[in-house]
Amino acid sequence: MSVEVGQKAPDFTLLNTERKPISLKDLSGKKLIVAFFPGAFTGVCTKELCTFRDSLQNLSQLGANIVAISVDSPFANKGFAEKNGLNFPLLSDYNRETISRYGIVLKNFAGIQGYDTAKRSVFVLDAQGTVRYRWVSDDPGKEPPYEEVTKAVKATN
Repeated sequence: MSVEVGQKAPDFTLLNTERKPISLKDLSGKKLIVAFFPGAFTGVCTKELCTFRDSLQNLSQLGANIVAISVDSPFANKGFAEKNGLNFPLLSDYNRETISRYGIVLKNFAGIQGYDTAKRSVFVLDAQGTVRYRWVSDDPGKEPPYEEVTKAVKATN
């Protein structure tokens, strides 16, 4: 069962790159882009998160924050963030509970039996945590429609 537009986004508490717990409630009060990505240090994920990094100032001016979530460890996420100068939180869903609650589990990633990760997904939440935009891809090689995400942020009150 996936999270749809108009629904409250399921809360989560995940570890950041410093192994400190961050919850969705901690991030509420502003518009929020929640970007799930399959894996740190992979080509498309690097391009996606660097695109969000480069858009952060514009998105901040629109009243939005960004958080990115993967099943990678906090250690891998930290190395990934440092290598790419990512200036927003990367959270670790290493137990895969959050991707299950959001209904975005990508089974057998890269043909590796039993290795489940997040489908590349973007959710735009309003300040109250309601989903105002949803994009989910079954193709881990496909980047999100960045212009659509920006339009969704602009349209969200």
